[in-house]
Amino acid sequence: MYSVITLICLFQMVIPPSILNVIAYPVSKRWCMNISNYIVKVLAPRLFAILNTYRQFHFFGYKESKKLLPQQFSVVSNHQSLLDIPALMNFFREKEIRFVAKDFLARHIPLVSEMLRVQGHCMIPRKGSPMQAMKTIEKFGSRVIKQNQIPIIFPEGTRSRDGNVGKFYSAGLRKLNESTGLPIACIALDGGYQISDMTRIMNNLENGCYRVKVLKVFDCPKTKEEEVKVLDECRSLIQAQLDEWRKLPSDVE
Repeated sequence: MYSVITLICLFQMVIPPSILNVIAYPVSKRWCMNISNYIVKVLAPRLFAILNTYRQFHFFGYKESKKLLPQQFSVVSNHQSLLDIPALMNFFREKEIRFVAKDFLARHIPLVSEMLRVQGHCMIPRKGSPMQAMKTIEKFGSRVIKQNQIPIIFPEGTRSRDGNVGKFYSAGLRKLNESTGLPIACIALDGGYQISDMTRIMNNLENGCYRVKVLKVFDCPKTKEEEVKVLDECRSLIQAQLDEWRKLPSDVE
């Protein structure tokens, strides 16, 4: 019964702004931006509130860890599911965040695609050349600096199927560092891999949880060697945090 109520609440929440954004995008970018801002600031937190109310699915955003953060910074995070996007929106609700993501997300995904396009997130062409991808990130980096936004990159490049941290690739972060010069915040998140498809949602949603935490802030690396060292340490810190979290019950912060 609660599964049905949850789905009804989520559909009622998602469908109207999705339709409105599809209509607004070709007509008025200003309207589309207003709807997209509503999605980020209101609907992302509401999503987790609904899951908590009807499925006892907890969201743990470790607020104390945000005291480590400077005014503006880049984020390096592990990646588990599409729900990482609303989870990070919820965690950084007082900031304007922008994602580095693959361009297929900017097409035909309700609630997400028009928002990513109109807000100026970094859409990397899947079939483009590495040089084209680097130019896209460079322009994105200049834009977030001017607009005082927080760029977020997933160095794994794809979602982890088992929740463990995959290999971190440095090229995208290197170009982002060159174009922004921002400190790097290492962020761990966990919980998305358990609800990454419909089967897992049905089996794992009830009494599950999502966790997001700032682990460490690094100065912007100045050399390729420093970048590799920072990424290696980020990966180790994130995996250690995931191992620690998985010893906890899902209802304990």
